[in-house]
Amino acid sequence: MPINILMPALSPTMEKGNLSKWLKKEGDAVKSGDVLAEIETDKATMEVEAVDDGTLAKIVVPEGTQDVPVNDIIAVMASEGEDVKAAGAGASASKPAAAPAEKSPEKAAASVAQDKTAAPGAAKDAAPHAEEGAKAPVAKGDAAHSNGRVFSSPLARRLAKDAGIELTRIEGSGPHGRVIARDVEEAKSGKGLKAPAAAPSAAPQSAPSMSDQQIRGFYPEGSYDEVPHDSMRRIIAQRLVQAKQTIPHFYLTMDCNLDRLMAARETINAQAPKDKDGKPAYKLSVNDFIIKALALALQRVPDANVTWTEGTMLKHRASDVGVAVSIPGGLITPVVRDAHLKSVSTISREMKDFAARARNRRLKPEEYQGGTTAVSNLGMFGIKDFAAVINPPHVTILAVGAGEQRAVVIDGKVEVATVMSATLSTDHRAVDGALGAEFLAAFKLLIENPVMMVV
Repeated sequence: MPINILMPALSPTMEKGNLSKWLKKEGDAVKSGDVLAEIETDKATMEVEAVDDGTLAKIVVPEGTQDVPVNDIIAVMASEGEDVKAAGAGASASKPAAAPAEKSPEKAAASVAQDKTAAPGAAKDAAPHAEEGAKAPVAKGDAAHSNGRVFSSPLARRLAKDAGIELTRIEGSGPHGRVIARDVEEAKSGKGLKAPAAAPSAAPQSAPSMSDQQIRGFYPEGSYDEVPHDSMRRIIAQRLVQAKQTIPHFYLTMDCNLDRLMAARETINAQAPKDKDGKPAYKLSVNDFIIKALALALQRVPDANVTWTEGTMLKHRASDVGVAVSIPGGLITPVVRDAHLKSVSTISREMKDFAARARNRRLKPEEYQGGTTAVSNLGMFGIKDFAAVINPPHVTILAVGAGEQRAVVIDGKVEVATVMSATLSTDHRAVDGALGAEFLAAFKLLIENPVMMVV
């Protein structure tokens, strides 16, 4: 029996993927565990392995194809002993049928009209109660409304107009809630008259974005180059819009004195063991200490180590810290698991490995999904301070600026110190102002006293 090879779901949020490369050709023998193809998601390039022995009979989706839906058939494999040509010939027949498109109101109306034509008996039965242009019968409780229309007799409409009464306020007593002349006469005396409908609340709506054509119209033709969005950029845009529209962001900023941390870092790096070539075993960065301090702060303020859901709050035991890494075309956030239990040197080694593989899009989904908080550091670009957008399902993210020399007052004296601004973005549903301030204060205490990270 032919074996269908489907576009795999490489992450919980993946809906489509790009088939970047086939590593097997039609007719090639395949063993279980062989790599068949490379699939590019919004974050990484993953390999698809065979789970059975057989022969690749038919490649349904050629390499280079973009936006292939999850669970679509991408190839068909013939089992051992099966006719390869027969298996390949049946590939198109085994391809899943596309889901029917949702009908527009106009098409739905046309469909209803066709159904009436096709069932004359049903139309005849309904004719005594229907008015020209009326659709399916409507329950009386709905006052015979259909898409804002009130079903009524011509006489009732004329009487209501003369009396200055809106038909929507009249309770219909005719067949299927239809408003008839008697209902209008009763409405004139106040009987059967509904209370005025409350004005709908003006829910805030996003301003409609301009179309591509409208935007191009602002610029002379030939004055720009068009670069299509890749899957990573599209997903990032989608998630950022989702975050800003659905998460009530709240921001808190503190300045941290880095003098003790800088001195400790210099000492630790100087004492790092070296190999035979004189290369140190590790070279710690300020960001490595920030990750460690953030993880320990979550342990000290466990109420901030949470994830919001509509039904409950997930209170995490471990501190899994995501770290924003810039890569060509976008951003990815690998997660340092159990960062509160790891040494700073271990965190440093993990981050160097993550960063190198992220730039080659070789991270596994489990290495960049999940996490309980995140840190974004733009200090290396000279940014003093900024506010980061929360990455769902996180409820916090720490934005870190550059450590710079500033004049500060210490024990009543103006001195020069290395100061770093840190801004905590919180989801106010889960971490409100007071809790966020407690969490940020715990981080500040640890970053200003790095010795406390080893006790």
